[in-house]
Amino acid sequence: MKRILISGAVCALFTILICGPVYARTLDQILSSKTLRVGTTGDNKPFSYRNNGVFEGFDIVVAKIFAEKLGVKLELVPTTWQKLMNDLNSGKFDIGMSGISRTISRQKEACFSKGYVTLGKTPLVASIKASNYQSMADIDRPGVKIGVSPGGTNEKFVKEHIKHAEIVEFDSSLDIPQAVADGKVDVMITDSIEAVYYASANKDLAAPMLHLLFTRSQHGYMMQADSYRLQDTVDFMMDQMILEGEMAKLKAKYLRLN
Repeated sequence: MKRILISGAVCALFTILICGPVYARTLDQILSSKTLRVGTTGDNKPFSYRNNGVFEGFDIVVAKIFAEKLGVKLELVPTTWQKLMNDLNSGKFDIGMSGISRTISRQKEACFSKGYVTLGKTPLVASIKASNYQSMADIDRPGVKIGVSPGGTNEKFVKEHIKHAEIVEFDSSLDIPQAVADGKVDVMITDSIEAVYYASANKDLAAPMLHLLFTRSQHGYMMQADSYRLQDTVDFMMDQMILEGEMAKLKAKYLRLN
């Protein structure tokens, strides 16, 4: 019996040494490390995107403000939509900030801040073809090509609801709007704020169904499931930004929301 117990203890120790127990860093640990690690995909305008290799966008600015309020250095950790949850739960970063939709499937594995913007899925199309897309039936039909990138709620929505149109995969969602404008694909299903952003930045693009969104959801900041005090602190900082008018200014500048 002793030999079995010793072997079990050795195995447990070996597992900890090799894999490490994966717990969320507490707020105190973040403060003592003097670094806040934020995971971001860099492919979701206007929330997180790369400009000549530098991360920019609404959530990047908010992350910098969080770090400043906490008195720590910000470390941006690149991730992807496919690896987002695994990277979070393996401890690669403390908070996910990349225009992340609050969904029940994600909530089962993580925890979220309060929502900071409300939006929904809608089509982004070429301006010259905008009148052709006024309903889901107009989109989901043979001959229509829909661009998606792997991972995230855009791909999930398309694969759940599109039965007849052709689905074309792209490595990065940043490439899809231009492909729509160039006629390489016909539609990009994306969040309404992203659709408004691209349509206002490029006259060749349009978002013809903003009056009839396919879904309703909110974006929030994602943390590990046991990050209770960190989550409370993030909500507290967001409330401060709202009270001081800082959040409204950032939304007007980056999200085109007044």
